[in-house]
Order: sequence, then structure tokens, then C-alpha cells
Amino acid sequence: MPNRRARHLTAALTLSLLLPSALAADPKTVAILTPFQQSVTTNAMIASLQDQAKQRGWKTNVVDTKGDMGQLASRMEDVISSKVSAIVIVSTDPNPLKTQIQSANAAKIPVFGLDSGYIPGMAMNATSDNAAMGKSITNLLFKAMNGKGNLVVLTYRPHPGVLKRTQALDAALKNYPGIHVVTEQQVQVPGPIENSRQQMENILLANPGKGAITAVWTGWDEPAIGAAQAIQAAGRTGIKVTGIDGTSQATDMIQKGSPIIATLKQNFPQMAVLVAQQIDRVFKGQPVIATELYAPASLVTRKP
Repeated sequence: MPNRRARHLTAALTLSLLLPSALAADPKTVAILTPFQQSVTTNAMIASLQDQAKQRGWKTNVVDTKGDMGQLASRMEDVISSKVSAIVIVSTDPNPLKTQIQSANAAKIPVFGLDSGYIPGMAMNATSDNAAMGKSITNLLFKAMNGKGNLVVLTYRPHPGVLKRTQALDAALKNYPGIHVVTEQQVQVPGPIENSRQQMENILLANPGKGAITAVWTGWDEPAIGAAQAIQAAGRTGIKVTGIDGTSQATDMIQKGSPIIATLKQNFPQMAVLVAQQIDRVFKGQPVIATELYAPASLVTRKP
């Protein structure tokens, strides 16, 4: 009997020693960094990525610098120092973060992009085919303009995806000598809807004649929403607006007959899925399947 009791005591002590060791193995922690969480689409992508992480038992740490790129670099250094398992940068150009990406590589922390650009040193980036989207929406708008007229451009070239869309516009304009760009304005972020509305109000005041503005090309939906609001408030008719993203507000405005005639709906949840899948592969010691992965986009126009 004493021997059996001793064996039970030994087993219990062994188990008590093993359990803390097993519990000490922390789950993977994924740091999610962005300067634009206030953006509807950026926030949606982060929420989707957090959901993917939760399903896999990973912890997440979201850092939003509210448009401050300098602070983003500093905060990225902080998460590297905290020894996170992976870093995801969302909706931002990775080029200003080259030094921090190198530091992450030295610390063996993989860096992923979610609707950001890809540069060497990163594991991969998931986004839409922005060049193709820019070409598609531009061709649609130019056709709606009958190949001529006065165009306003509201964009944000510092964002890698928006830059590719705008470059597609630049290329298309070379083939349409009848389309004149009245002005190109950079939209302020955060606050793109309000800023675009204010900018469009000023542009309309500066171009009051009928036909002075034929159309507005915007790099994404929020400027399209702001521009359309300004056009409607001014009582101006016949001005066509396009966007890209497929946000609920923009698609609703399309169906209600606002100046927005079309947008391309990006699959932001799928982008987050693609990133989570590649993070999972890296955590398992496997290579990513590609450095750039695309989620398909679909055209949204007014239903007959």
C-alpha cells in the first residue's frame, strides 16, 4: 500500500512539473500594423484577419498610427523588440519600412502585406490586381464619357494599390486626346470622404459652367462618395463618378441613382484568408506559395 501511494505521489509530482512547461508555450502572436484603420475597408480587412487568427489559436495585436507613417516605423520596431511571431502591414507602402523589415528578418520575424505592396524582405502580400482594376474602371468611365470631356482625378498615389490604379489611368489618357484632366488632387487620409467632398465643392465652384466637369475618376470608393455628395448638394447633373472597393455605402449610392455609376468590389475578406494561409505555412516551416496573391474583384453597376 505505501508503495502504491508513493507511485501515485511520484506521478502527481511529475504531472505537476510537466503542466507548467506545456502551458508556458505561448500561442503565436501576430502584430497587425496600419496607419489607416479608420478606413472602412482597412478596418474590415483587419477584422477578417483577426477572425482567421482566432480560428487558428493565434493572438493578435493591432497598432493604428492614424495616418502617421513615422510613428508606424517606430511602432514596428516596438513589436519586433517584443518578439512577436509575425508582422502584417495593412494598406500601406512598405518602402518607408525597409529598415524595419530588415530588422524583422534579422530577428527571424516574417513580414506579410495585406493590401499593401511587396518588396524584397517581405514574405508575401495579398491584394487585388490593382493594375487590372485601374484599367477596367478607367475604360468603363471613358466609354461613359464617349471618349471626350473634362475629368477630375481624386487619388492617393502614396498607397501602392491606388498608385497602380492611377498609373493605369495615366496610360489610358494617352490614348484619349479628347479627355482633358482639369485637376488631380491628393485625398487626405484619414478622413477621405470629408476631404473629397470639400475638394469637390471647391472644384465645382471653380468650374461652374455646364459641361465644365464631365466625370470624376477616384482611386477608391470613399473619395467617390465624397465627390458624389458634393455634386448632389450643388445640384449639378450629368457628372459621372467611379470608385473602386465595393463598399456598402458606394454600392447603395449606385443603386439609388447618385453620380456614382460603377465600382469594383474587392474581396477584402479573401485577402485576409490568403495572408492567414501563408502565415500558417511559414509557422509550419513551409515556404509561401507566391510573393503576390490576388483576390478577384467584381464589377458593380446600377441594376436595371
